[in-house]
Amino acid sequence: MAKREKQFVEEITPMEVDFPKWYTDVITKTDLVDYAPIKGFMVVKPYGYAIWENIQNFLDKRFKETGHKNCYFPLLIPESLLTKEAEHIEGFAPEVAWVTHGGNKKLEERLCIRPTSETIICTMYAKWLKSYRELPYLYNQWCSVVRWEKTTRPFLRTTEFLWQEGHTLHETAKEAQDETIQMLKIYKEMCEELLAMPVVDGQKSESEKFAGGERTYTIEALMHDGKALQSGTSHFLGQHFTKAFDITFADRDGNMSHPYHTSWGVTTRLIGGLIMTHGDNRGLVMPPRVAPTQVVIIPIASDKGNVTEKVDDIYKQLKDKGIRVEVDDRPNYSPGWKFNEWEMKGIPVRIEIGPKDIENNQAMVFRRDLLDKSPTSLDNISDYIIDLLDNIHNTMLERARTHRENHTYKVENMDQFKKVIDETPGFVKAMWCGYTDCEAKVKEETGATIRCIPFEQENIGKKCFCCSKEAKHMVYLAKAY
Repeated sequence: MAKREKQFVEEITPMEVDFPKWYTDVITKTDLVDYAPIKGFMVVKPYGYAIWENIQNFLDKRFKETGHKNCYFPLLIPESLLTKEAEHIEGFAPEVAWVTHGGNKKLEERLCIRPTSETIICTMYAKWLKSYRELPYLYNQWCSVVRWEKTTRPFLRTTEFLWQEGHTLHETAKEAQDETIQMLKIYKEMCEELLAMPVVDGQKSESEKFAGGERTYTIEALMHDGKALQSGTSHFLGQHFTKAFDITFADRDGNMSHPYHTSWGVTTRLIGGLIMTHGDNRGLVMPPRVAPTQVVIIPIASDKGNVTEKVDDIYKQLKDKGIRVEVDDRPNYSPGWKFNEWEMKGIPVRIEIGPKDIENNQAMVFRRDLLDKSPTSLDNISDYIIDLLDNIHNTMLERARTHRENHTYKVENMDQFKKVIDETPGFVKAMWCGYTDCEAKVKEETGATIRCIPFEQENIGKKCFCCSKEAKHMVYLAKAY
């Protein structure tokens, strides 16, 4: 292997040596993202944006299948609207960016750059809604938001990030609650069926819920380094915002009522999640269903025999089956250099084919997840690749699930918890009394938080691990991004 080819891999810092540096190396050297001139902002490059587009396409299809419609609301929100719901503004105040001038003229009222859109959306809903016959409102928007973060890392936490935010109104509390859980299930489905990223679903504790909401539900994933990543949230907001913004409708009895409100969202942090769930010391390992390129074909000695014709034939077969495929026939790079580049970018399948392969009616097929290469017949190769991509997805999902289970621990008391959280990072299951005093103590002494009260409860004890009082819930705890 040429010196340049070896360096292409060795430039990535091993994750066991420095995980944050490994992450930075991977996202920059694989051309996902670059740093913008403004601190905390990122430029999402075409390869990174294509991942977001595939996430967007998956979710948008599911949203529309469940009756939701897309719309768009303004980027700027008057300060007077933001202050209508006190708990909400208090929760976001430290992160709000303000516009104070229009051109050279100072504005009479400051405008905030949306950190989230409840206030502007509710203002419009109050204007539109008249009767129960119009409900439910099932609206979503794809946009960016700005939150002035102190510490940033591309995809995981940036000052501006891309997301979708659904905001729905319902006639009854039950309908709104059902909507909240339905959307969380769609997020879980997306993580596991598209990203091969297993998640734990459940409810946030009172202190971790969305500011201004009644209940927040979450999906939590475990990264390579044992930290948790909140990967999506869905909020039952009740009537907090609909009362604050005077959203009313004529109900079935002719009385004026306030509807019930939900909001839910996922962001580009999912890209960071899939990197830290599946990546290795060679770079990215892309789940096939979200990969911008699923298969790359690399001709060997393309100037000999009928290699070019055979490559074109395989390319067409794969393309006709709906596979996202590229041919790397760049003449100024060696096959070995190309192998390393595409491995670093995490392309799920690589097909190598040269004159000798054609003589033997085969191609060499490499799968990125297992770093395994084997000869494959050219007969029905497109069907083989379709099955292989499904196998890779399932293998990656199961491997991530096994990693999570191998790094999930049960504790009975605070001493055990501190030892586990310091020495073997991961998810910790423990029984909790439900009181915020214990939750605050755990966070202060260890830096870990309750990630969720899982829907699937286990009875692993009767006493709270922190205070020894009677336990109410089994919870997942971890340090988190």
